[in-house]
Amino acid sequence: MSAASGIPVSTLSKVEHDRLTLAYDKLQQLGQRLGLRMSELFCEDEPSVATAPTGRRSIGDIATAVRVETPNYDYYYLSTELRRKRMIPVIAKIRAKTLAEFGELVRHPGEELIYVVKGSIVVHSEFYDPVTLSEGQTIYIDSSMGHAYLVSEDCDEAVTLGVMASEEDDLLQSLLEIHEERR
Repeated sequence: MSAASGIPVSTLSKVEHDRLTLAYDKLQQLGQRLGLRMSELFCEDEPSVATAPTGRRSIGDIATAVRVETPNYDYYYLSTELRRKRMIPVIAKIRAKTLAEFGELVRHPGEELIYVVKGSIVVHSEFYDPVTLSEGQTIYIDSSMGHAYLVSEDCDEAVTLGVMASEEDDLLQSLLEIHEERR
C-alpha cells in the first residue's frame, strides 16, 4: 500500500490503528494513486451477502423426514438438516377432496413444482380454472397465488413430490407457520 500510495508505512500503520488521521491532501493523493474517487474512500462496504455453502448433500427417506400432519395433507419435509436452503423438497400425502373441506387457499413466498407420484389431484388456484393431474404430470406455480391440492374423486389419497423455492432465507419456517395457523 505504501509503494502504491506514496505514503510511508509508518504513517499507514498509525492510520490503520486509529492513532492518526490523514489530512485532505494525503487522502486526495491516496485516491489518485489508487485510482479511486474521494467518495469511494469513505463509502462503507455493502453488507456481505452470505455465500451459499457448496459441496453439500443430504441422503434420507420418508422415515427420516420431518412429518407435519394437517387435516388436508401429511407433509414429509426432506433434507431438513441442511440450513439456508433456497428450495424445500417435500412429499405430501393428500386427503382433502373438496374446497369446503380444505378451507382457504394457501399462499406463501416463492414458487413450487409439484409432481404427482401416485393417484391424481385437482389443483385449484386463485387465477385459473381447476386442473386435474395424473401420475407423472407436473404443475409449476407462483406460490403467492392462492392454491390448494385436492385428491381426485376417484382416489382416496394421492402422493406428490414438491419442491418449493424462494429467495427468502427462512422459507421452511414460513411453511411451518402456515401449518400452525391452519390447525
